Amino acid sequence: MAATTSWLSLTDLGRIYGISAIHCGKTLEHQGWRDRRGRPTQSALDANAAMQTGPHGQGRTVLWNRTVCSELLEQKGYEPMSRSLQVEQWTQLLEALQVGSPSITATADQMAEEMPGELLEDVNHQLAARGCRYRVSPRSLHARH
Repeated sequence: MAATTSWLSLTDLGRIYGISAIHCGKTLEHQGWRDRRGRPTQSALDANAAMQTGPHGQGRTVLWNRTVCSELLEQKGYEPMSRSLQVEQWTQLLEALQVGSPSITATADQMAEEMPGELLEDVNHQLAARGCRYRVSPRSLHARH
């Protein structure tokens, strides 16, 4: 049975490597896979590195092939962050947001929308182990736009 292809947003792809969507996009642009307007080039589509979904025009969503793009990013020297480090960082962030700060306007629920779904169980477990009352709801992960 063939492995299923994982398609990710630029944000989610960059997050694997601990880099911003902008930085990730510039790397894909230097490879010739992304144009200056953020659209995949014909070269990216031919390499099965990207696909566009939705209606033609401005509203189209671009998704990137995790396997193909990961090979490129790793050739460029990027290394994926360990799962345990990702869990630790998300736990610390959500815990801090739950405690609150006058200088932070985002809520823990708003930030949780950006967390990769595969970390949900581990982050909630670590929040509980730290004595934090906050838990990420699976519904908040589906609230993404």
